Amino acid sequence: MKQFNELNGKVAPLDRANVDTDMIIPKQFLKSIKRTGFGKNLFDELRYLDEGQPDQDCSERPLNETFVLNQPRYAGSSILIARENFGCGSSREHAPWALDDYGFRCVIAPSFADIFFNNCFKNGLLPIVLTEDQVASVFEQVESNEDYTLKISLENQTVTTPVGEIFTFEVDDFRKHCLLNGLDDIGVTLEDEEAIRVYERKRETEAPWLF
Repeated sequence: MKQFNELNGKVAPLDRANVDTDMIIPKQFLKSIKRTGFGKNLFDELRYLDEGQPDQDCSERPLNETFVLNQPRYAGSSILIARENFGCGSSREHAPWALDDYGFRCVIAPSFADIFFNNCFKNGLLPIVLTEDQVASVFEQVESNEDYTLKISLENQTVTTPVGEIFTFEVDDFRKHCLLNGLDDIGVTLEDEEAIRVYERKRETEAPWLF
């Protein structure tokens, strides 16, 4: 899993509440479990004017020019800001996979659906909860300033705007440790790899018939 410490990133504003996981990555793309290749279908129903299919070449598909990710000013964004209850709906892990594969490292919203929120941390994506007023302020600044960027420090748990305004956010200590060190569930287990080996050698001596 990719580490997350500091990020200076361009912001893309998705001015919607209750964005569900089927909107993030539609159900027809859930057949693959490779974790990669989903970025081209992120927000598929909003980005394109036709219905997308797995393994389809998206280069010739008709674009919805009004959708935020199709606007040139937001190209290369690594931070997505949205309204409340982001990631609601079914508990598909493909949703953070698609966001990450597109290039987003962080999503900021006033609230998230619990399962999506947890899945983000397991896949190297940082979900940040700010107040509705703080989120509204960022939306206003993004829309009036092209190439608007935020500086995010996970270590300090801060979001800093271009004018020096600082917002703080909460994050669980364990999740913070995992993101800072790029540890998914398997990586956390492997931190105790030597202890596991010692135990296995001991068990092999005590109960050789098990091996």
